[in-house]
Amino acid sequence: MTFKTLRSEWAPDVTREILAGTVVALALIPEAIAFSLIAGVDPKVGLYASFCIAVVTAFAGGRPAMISAATGAMALVMVSLVKEHGLGYLFAATILTGLLQICAGALKLGNLMRFVSRSVVTGFVNALAILIFLAQMPELIGHGTTVYVMAAFGLGLIYGLPYLTKAVPSPLVTIVLLTAVSMALGLPIHTVGDMGALPTELPWFALPQVPLTVETLRIILPYALTLTMVGLLESLMTAAILDEMTDTGSNKNRECAGQGLANVTAGFFGGMAGCAMIGQSVINVSSGGRGRLSTLWAGSFLLFLIVVLGPYVARIPMAALVAVMIMVSINTFQWKSVGTLLTHPKSSSVVMLGTVAVVVATHDLAKGVVFGVVLSGLFFAHKVTRFFAVSSEREAGVRIYRVTGQIFFATAEAFHAAFDFREDDLERLVVDLSAAHFWDITAVNALDRVVLKFRHHGVPVEIVGMNEATAAMVLRLGTHHKADAGLATGH
Repeated sequence: MTFKTLRSEWAPDVTREILAGTVVALALIPEAIAFSLIAGVDPKVGLYASFCIAVVTAFAGGRPAMISAATGAMALVMVSLVKEHGLGYLFAATILTGLLQICAGALKLGNLMRFVSRSVVTGFVNALAILIFLAQMPELIGHGTTVYVMAAFGLGLIYGLPYLTKAVPSPLVTIVLLTAVSMALGLPIHTVGDMGALPTELPWFALPQVPLTVETLRIILPYALTLTMVGLLESLMTAAILDEMTDTGSNKNRECAGQGLANVTAGFFGGMAGCAMIGQSVINVSSGGRGRLSTLWAGSFLLFLIVVLGPYVARIPMAALVAVMIMVSINTFQWKSVGTLLTHPKSSSVVMLGTVAVVVATHDLAKGVVFGVVLSGLFFAHKVTRFFAVSSEREAGVRIYRVTGQIFFATAEAFHAAFDFREDDLERLVVDLSAAHFWDITAVNALDRVVLKFRHHGVPVEIVGMNEATAAMVLRLGTHHKADAGLATGH
């Protein structure tokens, strides 16, 4: 790797990387504390996890400038584990989650992202923007006029400052300025310190305090499998979004393994499992972060803030961070998708809206993505069936069937039903597959049934025009060409 390539990947602009990472570090603190409380653990568990995961993924991840840390989606999965079995089992599950994610990277499961349609990605992004916005409401509503004024001023500063200068990220200026105003005037408003106590010591290496038995594995494996799926889905989706935002590519399989290594590290240093955070990643990219340095600095500076500057960080008003996160939700939402609802195909719009609805209703991004992928698959299968057809013509005693389209589980029965097995005086039957393709064992089984039924009625069948892939599948999976082939009982 040349120095030019290394700099491009790590720090295209060192100043922008540092400033962007600083904004992210400040915004990470209240979220990490909040996610710790959701999981039912001490705030330091989420903060230590955010430090470990951000630093490790800066080196091992496959998407530069992406921020990974403790997240709400992962925290929700851990609630019952912590409540029923304790903190030691959480750390063990985190380590096992990391090992499973490393295996996923080795098996190149990141390539499965190609099966996620554009509509699902758009729905995922829009749902996440809505959730980010709704998550700010408890810190905004019911806290008095001062909070509304501070948040509104913060938003005005975030969007107005870039017209004057872009030398410093406007979210960073907003956080610093509103904190200074709050401290100078002694405003009685909610601050970061009110979210929970900040740790005063560095994380240390320790083995999870659990027995190394099959029973322990039985307890943590279901949670680890769920965490693995949720973490990889969110991370790969976030990577795909940043790919588009920055017009650059990423290594999805490396990202799977990188997330795994980060979670293994977090588990050994007193942290909970995490994954990529689209909100913080958007903050990073919007603030000018493009390389790995911004991620590394965000994690490192986060630890410095909570351990060294904890008393000052605790006085940051939540209104300032609310303004930043509202900006993130506004910038994350794909506003063009609203205008294209009527112009895009109905199936695409339904998939997008369905993904949004499931995510917002369940607050579970993984469920929304799975729902969207399944719905996209069903629409695709239905669309393919519309391009399937069978025509026929008779020349003397020979009936010729011409098949067009894709033959698979959704069209196999229609393929079988297109043949007339009771036609009289047939001397020979020809099935022309020149314009068809067989995809699965259901399709091959349908062809077997057709051939064997006609043979049962004493009509010889000739199959012509199979492409190479279809011929290979029929030869390997079919039975009609075998000497002992016969109809199953009941046909």
